[in-house]
Amino acid sequence: MPDATVIPVLGYEDVPAAAEWLCETFGFRVRLRIADHRVQLVHGGGAVVVAGGGRGDASSHSLLVRVDDVDAHHARVEAAGAPIVSRPADFPYGERQYTVEDVGGHRWTFSQTVSDADPADWGGTLIDAS
Repeated sequence: MPDATVIPVLGYEDVPAAAEWLCETFGFRVRLRIADHRVQLVHGGGAVVVAGGGRGDASSHSLLVRVDDVDAHHARVEAAGAPIVSRPADFPYGERQYTVEDVGGHRWTFSQTVSDADPADWGGTLIDAS
């Protein structure tokens, strides 16, 4: 995962073309490619994820927030009554994550790094580790 604390996830119909445009136009750099459906881009201390999805699609945007303890965070959010979309789970890319919906219907995924997984082990291609 990039070091950024909050990472927008933006949906595009053509992920490779969108990533290329964002790099050429705004100066982002490709950090990681996952097949042709997801690309992590970095710029300075920030990051954005380009993902599949189109205009007007409810899943075309979300936020990813890095936290120190995803289970404690989940417990707090659940106690507050927020609608949990997916409970905390470990993923092969080294993250433990859960997703919640806010009062406006926006999806937030909270993520904790739990292992340093090699992207090649789960279908990713690391382009720029810096």
